[in-house]
Amino acid sequence: MLKILLLLSLLLPVGANAALDIEIIGGAAQQIPIAVLPFNHPLKRDDLSQVISADLYRSGLFRLIETGGVATLPRELAEVKYPEWTALQAQGLVIGKVEPSAGGRLKVSFRLLDVLKQNQMAAFEYDITPGQLRQTAHKIADVIYQKFTGEPGVFATRISYVLKNGPRYTLVVADADGYGPQPVLSSTEPIISPTWAPDGTKLAYVSFEKKKPIIYVQSLTSGQRTVLANYKGNNSAPAWSPDSQRLAIVLTQGANSQISIINADGTGLQKLSRSQTIDTEPQWSPDGKWIYFSSDRGGSPQIYRMSPLGGEPQRVTFDGSYNVSPRLSPDGKQLAFIRRDGGKFQIAMQDLANHQVQVLSDSANDESPSFAPNGRLIIYATKVNGKGVLSVVSSDGKVRQRLSEGGDVREPAWGPAVN
Repeated sequence: MLKILLLLSLLLPVGANAALDIEIIGGAAQQIPIAVLPFNHPLKRDDLSQVISADLYRSGLFRLIETGGVATLPRELAEVKYPEWTALQAQGLVIGKVEPSAGGRLKVSFRLLDVLKQNQMAAFEYDITPGQLRQTAHKIADVIYQKFTGEPGVFATRISYVLKNGPRYTLVVADADGYGPQPVLSSTEPIISPTWAPDGTKLAYVSFEKKKPIIYVQSLTSGQRTVLANYKGNNSAPAWSPDSQRLAIVLTQGANSQISIINADGTGLQKLSRSQTIDTEPQWSPDGKWIYFSSDRGGSPQIYRMSPLGGEPQRVTFDGSYNVSPRLSPDGKQLAFIRRDGGKFQIAMQDLANHQVQVLSDSANDESPSFAPNGRLIIYATKVNGKGVLSVVSSDGKVRQRLSEGGDVREPAWGPAVN
């Protein structure tokens, strides 16, 4: 099995801040060979090609072609000599450049070429500030990924996670490759269950800073936060509706945890589930027609669903005696969850049409799965040598990544794709 350690810090300029190292384990059986050539630019910073290459590489679907044997690397279409790249067995070729623009801005242009057909697959120009170089590289990688796979890329998206260092918990937002981590909240009390609003502008989470679990909503643009739910007992497990207007939450009094729905401004609380058991971990379906949740109402923890309008819940999982933490794929066709089997807690996937279940992870202490916006990847928390780390697995289980940090990392959530 292919196992290569990719240290993102080696791909960054001096002074850049990348919190997560990424280890790639496995890869697609048929990888796309591609050459990503250096971008010249006037600021002499890290080359965009390094970021693009790292993105494509960690997807597990691309094999990067070494270009050391090519005498002159083209940056214009007219300079491309296709036989040179055919000899290197490249299927794709990426060329580009960065030029000064008015007002201290930069013009980034790139072309994606099909070496086999000797034609152009894509060409884009971006007018950006110097601070947008890295994000532009992610966008270019997304274009390349989509042209070759037919699926949207997720390199330009963000993730959130909770970092525990000593007694301090920090809710962090970072680029999907771990670059540029920014603290959202720091506390000596636990922070759990961060979840992104579908519009990408806010996070809901649970904080224990008042010595009890309270649900907050925080803007990622202004930093302003408001209390969403602070009812008697525990307030937990927020989950946004697809239109960002409502959230499903869990309110607990005594041993009875039940699901309610509340408006995003904290008004209009409505109780949804009404059992005498534990109903928790709600998750909306992408079409808004269902709320999936974990419950032990059948005697063991399983996943159910019910309409947000109420009604009788329907059991969804039947394979195994312990299935929790439901997460729906963006197309609503797959259900990821945590399955306990033989003492191991692992990421599993169920096809909602034929009910077939596949275990995707090979670890033993997995929790908190979260789909990437294209449904191709799932990020989750696990433990290695007693320390929390983040892992990513492809929806077919063939590609795995491990993202490690200096502290204990947990509670990941993948942000939406936004323009």
